[in-house]
Amino acid sequence: MKKTGLFFGSFNPIHVGHLIIANTMLTSSELEEVWFVVSPQNPLKERSTLLADHHRLQMVRVAIEDNFHMRACDIEFHLPVPSYTVVTLAHLGEQYPEREFCLIMGSDNLDNLHRWRNYEYILNNYKIYVYPRPGHLGGDFASHPNVTMVDVPMMDISSSYIREQIRNHRSVEYLLTEPVYKYLTEMHFYEK
Repeated sequence: MKKTGLFFGSFNPIHVGHLIIANTMLTSSELEEVWFVVSPQNPLKERSTLLADHHRLQMVRVAIEDNFHMRACDIEFHLPVPSYTVVTLAHLGEQYPEREFCLIMGSDNLDNLHRWRNYEYILNNYKIYVYPRPGHLGGDFASHPNVTMVDVPMMDISSSYIREQIRNHRSVEYLLTEPVYKYLTEMHFYEK
């Protein structure tokens, strides 16, 4: 079975930090592919700041277009909103029985895993690869047998920081890949 890491996120926008995490997961774990699962709405976040789903998906596609070990995934666009990981995992398992799906998440998400729907089922049935986030150690779940902490460079880059920089007319050129930078600049995203 092909071991596939699912990297869930709003990717509003996708930035170099996301790509460094995905690439490190591919080179430092048993994962053979990483799928960026673009979420229409995280039940723990506000939707008001999100770009349209198709724009965020397109930015992911252009960011990874040259890497055949990465894929943009829009499965949650076809599922009820808000998106629950446990539901997405069930649908992916049905569609791709030849794959072993694993989760990729930051230690901040692992800290809050107890707030997720059916988190015990996820924790006991899926491998979870965790990258460090500033100020978060992963909480009680860090020592679970299905949790693997992966040594990824810790970067304090966030999509919200990028959006704020754009609103304040500051350069974000090196925080994004060239195709993503070009796409959002041409579309004038996040300027207001």
